Amino acid sequence: MQILGIDVGGTGIKGAIVETSTGELASERLRIETPRPATPESIGITVKELIQQHRWSGPVGIGFPAAIQHGVARTAANIDPSFIGLPVADYFSLQTGCPVQVANDADVAGLAEMRFGAGRDVAGVVLIVTIGTGLGTALFSDGHLLPNTELGHVILDNGLEAERYAADAVRAAKKLKWKDWGDRLNHYLITMENLFWPDLIVLGGSASKKLHKYAPRITTHTPVVPARFLNQAGMVGAALYAEEMLSRSRPGIG
Repeated sequence: MQILGIDVGGTGIKGAIVETSTGELASERLRIETPRPATPESIGITVKELIQQHRWSGPVGIGFPAAIQHGVARTAANIDPSFIGLPVADYFSLQTGCPVQVANDADVAGLAEMRFGAGRDVAGVVLIVTIGTGLGTALFSDGHLLPNTELGHVILDNGLEAERYAADAVRAAKKLKWKDWGDRLNHYLITMENLFWPDLIVLGGSASKKLHKYAPRITTHTPVVPARFLNQAGMVGAALYAEEMLSRSRPGIG
C-alpha cells in the first residue's frame, strides 16, 4: 500500500509517498519552509500544497509537533498555540480533501524505526529521541508505544528545560562545537537513562547524521545508535500510522 507521509517540523514541512510494506520512499521527497506564524490556516495551506505537488488524492499521514489525543492537539511545540484544542486530523482532512491521520511527530518516527529500522526486533525498552528544532521522544516497551511522552520538556538538574538546552537548534544558535553540544546531549540522555533504563537509545532527526562527531561525548551505559531512516523517519512513520488507522476502521486493509 502506498500512502503520502508528511512530517511537520519547526523549520520545514516535508513529504513523500511511502511504500508501507517496506518503508521505502516511492517518490521524491519534497520540502517547503514552515510558514511563520505557523497557524492552522498557514500550515493547512502548506500541507495542501505538498499534496498537490505530489498529485496525490489518497490517504495521508502526518507527523505533527504536538501531543495528539484522539486526533486533537493538546500541546503546541514550535507551532502557533492556536492549534491547542483543534481536531487537527479533521481540520487537515477538510482543508486538503484527503483522508488525513495525525499523530505526534516523534511517535511516528519511532514507529518507522521499530518496524523497519534500528529498533526492529529489539526486546525490552527502546527510547527514540528526535533531535532538531526541539527534542522529541518515543518510548516503546517490547514494541508497544506509550504515546505522547514529550520527554524533551523535562526539567534537567541544571534547572533548564531539556530541549532549550540540548536541541540541535540550540547548538546552531549558540554556535557550539559538536563536542560541546555533545556534552549537553549526553546530560539529557543520562537523565533519560536514570528515569527509564532503556535497552537501546535511537537518535533521529537532523543531528543524527552527525553522530560520529559527538559520539565520544556519550557516556550512557545504554547503547546509542543512529536512526536508520535519519530525518526521513517522520514521513515513513506517518504513512505507517495512517495505514494502521485505516486497517482499524476498514478490516482487511494493510
